[in-house]
Amino acid sequence: MAGGAGFLGSHLCRRLLADGCSVICVDNLSTGRRNNLEDLAACRNFRFVHRDIVEEVGIHGDVEAVCNLASPASPSAYLARPVATLLTGSIGTRNLLELARQKGARYLLASTSEVYGDPQVHPQTEDYWGHVNPIGPRSSYDEAKRFAEALTTAYRETHGLDTKIARIFNTYGPGMQADDGRMVPTFFRQALAGEPMTVHGDGQQTRSLCFVDDTVEGLVRLLRSSHCGPVNIGNPHELSVRRVADVIRDLTGSRSQIISTPRMVDDPKVRCPDISLATEVLGWRPATSLEAGLRITAASLVRKPRPSPTPTALPVGQPCGP
Repeated sequence: MAGGAGFLGSHLCRRLLADGCSVICVDNLSTGRRNNLEDLAACRNFRFVHRDIVEEVGIHGDVEAVCNLASPASPSAYLARPVATLLTGSIGTRNLLELARQKGARYLLASTSEVYGDPQVHPQTEDYWGHVNPIGPRSSYDEAKRFAEALTTAYRETHGLDTKIARIFNTYGPGMQADDGRMVPTFFRQALAGEPMTVHGDGQQTRSLCFVDDTVEGLVRLLRSSHCGPVNIGNPHELSVRRVADVIRDLTGSRSQIISTPRMVDDPKVRCPDISLATEVLGWRPATSLEAGLRITAASLVRKPRPSPTPTALPVGQPCGP
């Protein structure tokens, strides 16, 4: 599991462990955090490896599946690390694909709805090629993921590798850091602190929010399926950014003012997945309501953080079943 110390990666680690799999988590901790893994430190089937996939992967022993969730994901993270983001999506992806090829393993790429850019097709279907600025400020993330999809497809066609591509739409849930920079934790942090809640532009741009447990379920189903993707994994319920701010303010009982800030360059005006393919081939749909998911998220953000021990490198147990 590359990127397993990140928000989504750590949730996927827990799910696979709960399913009886053994998990090796590889992360350079540039954006991932050790405290995301603290509850896994004593698990005999979990092993943490502090490593940068751009430099080296080098996993010994049998590997049944390689999951690539390694990349800065929030705009604040990839805008601050454009070169590292591009190298992770290119060289890092190649290194993980080579690992999967050498081990005869399945390969799952966590791609993103950002490959659609500022879409001219709505809602977005997997056969839409996207509308992306290749030299804009968001391009390091967008193009890194688009290249990763192309390289994954080339390995499948050239080497017969069993690959899967998931295009993940906005995901939220417990484990997000308050300073993450993404919309949901930022709104919660501002509302709970009584600070102004900042929306970019007029806030009428739309997003779709999928609770992390639902996203993880979609990823696991895709990993264990015969479908190569790409498959959209997200919630088809679309709402404006301003509406998200209103809901979070009401949920927290905050009196924060909602204010507008300059709109980010190339910020998508609409974003909503068509999940017909995921429903058809994976039998998957999100099951968690927005209110329920936000309440769980709010509880995790106000919980006092505990000291975060370093995960211990432990022997690997049973492999992940089909």
